[in-house]
Order: sequence, then C-alpha cells, then structure tokens
Amino acid sequence: MRSVAATFAAMILAAPLWAETPVAASDESFAEQPVLVELFTSQGCASCPPADAFMHQLAARDDVVALALHVDYWDYIFDDVFGKAAHTKRQYGYADASGRRMVYTPQMIIGGKEDVVGNRPQDVNALIERHLAAPPTVALEVRRESGDIIISAQALTGTDAPMDVLLARFIPQQDVAIDHGENAGQTYSYANIVTDLRSIGQWDPRQPLSMKLRSDGDEPVVVIVQQPAFGPVEAVALLR
Repeated sequence: MRSVAATFAAMILAAPLWAETPVAASDESFAEQPVLVELFTSQGCASCPPADAFMHQLAARDDVVALALHVDYWDYIFDDVFGKAAHTKRQYGYADASGRRMVYTPQMIIGGKEDVVGNRPQDVNALIERHLAAPPTVALEVRRESGDIIISAQALTGTDAPMDVLLARFIPQQDVAIDHGENAGQTYSYANIVTDLRSIGQWDPRQPLSMKLRSDGDEPVVVIVQQPAFGPVEAVALLR
C-alpha cells in the first residue's frame, strides 16, 4: 500500500458539455439501488494489481457499480495511460471531507463514505453488504430514449439539502503491457476505467429530478447523486 501526504483542496468538478432539458418523471417503479465502489489505483503501484483484478468481479455484480479512477501521482514510476489529475483531486477531496491526512493506492471508497484497502476483498465486501442493508434515500433511474439519456430521481426521505448530479463515462475493459517501473514485464487487465467524470447539475430533492442529456454514442455511462463537497453517495445507476 502506497501513501502520499494530502496537499490538495477538495474540488468541485467541471461543468457539463451536454445540454439538458426537463422531462416528465417516470411513473414506473425504480429498481433497487446498487452501491458505488470507486477504486483509486495506478499502473505505477506495485500493490495495485490484485485490486485491479478484483475490480473485474465487482464490475460483474448487479448490486455494485464499480469505477476505476487512475491517479497520476505515481507517474514518475510509470506513466499510467489512464491517469488523470482530476482523479487525484477527487481522491484528495474525499480525504479532506473525512478528515484523513493521507491517501493511498489501492484505495476504495464505498458509497462516498468509508475507505478500505482495495486489495482486501473480504473487507470490501463487508462494507458493500453494510451499504446494501441500509434503506435507500434516493430512487434513481437512468435509461436511453430516442438517442438521449433520461435521468429521473426522487427523494425517499424528507431531506431538502441540494445534491450534486455527476455523470461518468468509462471503458469496460482494457489490457495494458507495463514496460518499466515496479510492474515491468507484466500485462494487466483493467475494468471500468473512468475516462470522464463531471458534474451535470445540482438537484433540489424537494422536487423530482428529470433531466435529458444528448447521448454521444452508446457507450456505458454512470449517473451519481451525491451530497456536495465529496459527501455520501445517495444513489448511483449504470446504463450499459
């Protein structure tokens, strides 16, 4: 496990490029909500391959939405082809929000709240089960319709605090050969590699949420409803 002293402030993600249009909320029942698992990893980290392999198991689950956010602070060892400064800032944002002084790889954040070493499946699964057992606070549905992405949500509790709505795009699977650094000579398979994660608006949960976004192709997307400033994730939905 590798660690770095926290020096970044929490970041609010950039504004969206997609246009949004209000649509009528769906009358259909919302499906049971999965748990968001975010893995902060790096191809320059010798401890990360087991966590990267475990991500394939998590990505196959229906009750989990698993996203791999490759950070860039180990690029002096190996230049991670998926690494992004935005992912590093998101990880430090979680650390700042929870009062932690350090971040590390491989780190998993479960439901925007608990952190756990990503190469310890038993601990990760225990936290996932704890989140699945908690009553949902937001019902979220995402679907495609006539080339658009339709997002509908409604609060299941009496909260009136605004929430951030985020959209992530990802590559489902890709193999990478590592030619130098601590993992030199190995080829690893990565799952659900985030290529873009951004805010698409803020939602007042006193009213149902209805959004329509222009869809750029049919790649899978994830919608996240989260408390501001890297707070708990209230709902997540995967659209394949």
